[in-house]
Amino acid sequence: MGRLLFTGGTVVTAEGSYRADVLVEDEKVVAVGADLPADGAEEVDARGRLVMPGFIDGHTHMDMPFGGTVTADDWASGTAAALAGGTTTIVDFALQDVEGTLGGAVEEWGRKAEGKALVDYGFHVAITNLTEETKAEIPSLKDRGVSSVKIFMAYKGTPLYTADEDLFEAMQIAREAGILVMVHAENGDVIARLQRQALERGDVAPRFHALTRPEEVEAEATNRAIQLAEVAGCPLLVVHVSCAAALEEIHRAHELGQTVYAETCPQYLALSYDDLCREGFEGAKYVCSPPLRDAWNQEPLWRGLQIGDLQIFGSDHCSFNYRGQKELGRDDFTKIPNGLPGVEERAMVLWTLGVREGKIDENTFVAVLATNQARIHGMYPRKGTLAPGADADIVLWDPDLEITATVENRHGNVDYTPYQGMVFRGGPAAVYVRGRLAYRDGEVLAEHGSGRYVERAFVPPSARVLA
Repeated sequence: MGRLLFTGGTVVTAEGSYRADVLVEDEKVVAVGADLPADGAEEVDARGRLVMPGFIDGHTHMDMPFGGTVTADDWASGTAAALAGGTTTIVDFALQDVEGTLGGAVEEWGRKAEGKALVDYGFHVAITNLTEETKAEIPSLKDRGVSSVKIFMAYKGTPLYTADEDLFEAMQIAREAGILVMVHAENGDVIARLQRQALERGDVAPRFHALTRPEEVEAEATNRAIQLAEVAGCPLLVVHVSCAAALEEIHRAHELGQTVYAETCPQYLALSYDDLCREGFEGAKYVCSPPLRDAWNQEPLWRGLQIGDLQIFGSDHCSFNYRGQKELGRDDFTKIPNGLPGVEERAMVLWTLGVREGKIDENTFVAVLATNQARIHGMYPRKGTLAPGADADIVLWDPDLEITATVENRHGNVDYTPYQGMVFRGGPAAVYVRGRLAYRDGEVLAEHGSGRYVERAFVPPSARVLA
């Protein structure tokens, strides 16, 4: 590969912003500084652009079976959408087969990604059958470059659900093995009962998805996971935090000095419970778990990003078509596949509603999209920074770009967008993956299969240091 010199732009990192050039050679950043000599490098004019490290999305679900169907985006369409949103690396959830092994899940997901992925990628393992054999296998994940497992406290009655005793034992094992435990924190027992009661009353509309998963069940499960992790001595990542009540539990843990990381997602900042109440069955488009909350929760979440209680911003991209998939739950909200597309919109939502409105600054933007993601998910400093030696994953961000979200201008394989009609102000003009131009001006240029597997190793830094 040749040399590239990005000139005239403003470099934006988690630590600060400054005018500088960026020199790339052999897929790596080799120098960052003012007025770097070209020395035969191809010059890339970055004037008027913010030069940022490629974004990392540590929460995606590509080609994943769920509720009798499969997500609409495979690794080709899903990573094309990721590129269009400035994302150069994803960490997807390899779902353990109920009768299978954790290693088998990693191998299966590797086959799904091979020949299709347009961005670099890694895997978490989502545990669905926490048997004695599964527990014994957790430490060996490090040998496969996997540094994290996800355990579900929700979805009682499905293979995903995990009881507290097993969750706690998994935490103890993970602590000894140097594996990060991620939790979907909702009280599955309470939700199951509330759902049964709703259906018995004939309450089947999409809004009852939220009404049977109230904020209290998320807050309770978040607190319980934090307490169990403290007893186990295990670092914890609480994913897709949706409400102020759950965030309060995380803030309290930070005040006590516990190593608890937390993530929120674009849907919880841009959408609300009102969307679930849309006329007819339209609310089904907005069914995800945890559910969309009353809009007043958004301000505390923005504050959480600003002060560092929420260290990362993932998409939880889990796309299902409205027709033929979301419609499975027309007569029973519990059968609506849970999930929204968002890998393409994630950064634009954060910039439009956050940076432009003064809720966060541009350096926090980079921190929660790239640098903290790389640190927590075990890829730093290879990913998430523009320092010499890092992969040359680069986003040329245009703060003046204006895009109105429509189904037609999305790059995924979904028949709707929950952000229909939203005007994004700021977005990627060009995206480079390891120094190769992968996206420019609305067009995906990367070749299928050009993405590479990234081995990860968890190193538990202080949650407060990341803030």
